[in-house]
Amino acid sequence: MTDTLFGLVADYGVWVLAASCYLSCLLVPIPTSLLMLAGGAFVASGDLDGGTVLAGAWLGAVLGDQTGFAVGRRFGPVLGHWAARTTARQKLFAQATETVRRKGEIGVFFSTWLFAPLGPWVNMAAGASGLHWLRFTLWDSAGEAIWVFGYIALGYMFAGQVTQVSELTSNLSGFLVAGLATAVLGWLVLRAARRAKARHRQQ
Repeated sequence: MTDTLFGLVADYGVWVLAASCYLSCLLVPIPTSLLMLAGGAFVASGDLDGGTVLAGAWLGAVLGDQTGFAVGRRFGPVLGHWAARTTARQKLFAQATETVRRKGEIGVFFSTWLFAPLGPWVNMAAGASGLHWLRFTLWDSAGEAIWVFGYIALGYMFAGQVTQVSELTSNLSGFLVAGLATAVLGWLVLRAARRAKARHRQQ
């Protein structure tokens, strides 16, 4: 599969990167991270221009997020009914909606790179919830810049070990997300305990 993806990047260059970034932001299951690693490797070899690769991948990701936001804004109620058809989709959409409700544009920012699998759902939830478009765009664009630059830079630095780096980043992402989730949960429990203790003292 890696050879096939490398072939796509070699044949179509920035266009396949932009298209994959766009589609992955719309829930299409594409190995975009591996494609960006490949793009970075081709930049290192001199076959592709670094600025063009970065700009193309970033623009594709931002346009994909904008499309998801527009879908949520236009078809919010229908989207909710569609998500409710399966337990997995319902859970993801509910989680994304809660992220936008509690964190707003900051939640959008982190969903683009730190919690990337949730990103497409957050985009749609942001549109459905009425989040201001300009705030969404600014924070989303900044987050996608981190996501795109990170993977392409890794591909550039480790051009000869793209497959290994892809597996490593996937594993690290899982551990990082799990660690952050544990830390956040612990913080919420601690805060709730402190509030309960404070109310008890006031009584």
